[in-house]
Amino acid sequence: MKKTARHPRRNEDSMTHEEKKTAKIVEELTMFFFALEATYIDTRIERGERQTVISLEADFNPAYADRLSNLDTYLNGRKNDGMGDLYWELAGSGDPGETSQLLLVGMMIDRAEIDVKENRVNLTLFRTI
Repeated sequence: MKKTARHPRRNEDSMTHEEKKTAKIVEELTMFFFALEATYIDTRIERGERQTVISLEADFNPAYADRLSNLDTYLNGRKNDGMGDLYWELAGSGDPGETSQLLLVGMMIDRAEIDVKENRVNLTLFRTI
């Protein structure tokens, strides 16, 4: 009988540094939209050889629309490569939905495309790996 190679299951310990960063980004965005009382959050991750693209669509309670007014500033603000690399593990350490967590996400990505409508947001985040 021919033996087949067994591949051990991957766990958090075997995840790469970049995969963990991507997971943290998705977690922070999810928590941010939960804080805006989202009832629908759809996330898609596309990993390529040189780039990861995170797409997110979410609704929000219009009473929180003002919390979205600075989204572009947080996600597309000035980058500090060293800070993003050094502090990405801090993501998740603040209160859910804090804008300081969005600043950390902004440091971990290259750029974001943001489309805010009445009660819906579409985000596309780009990370070079």
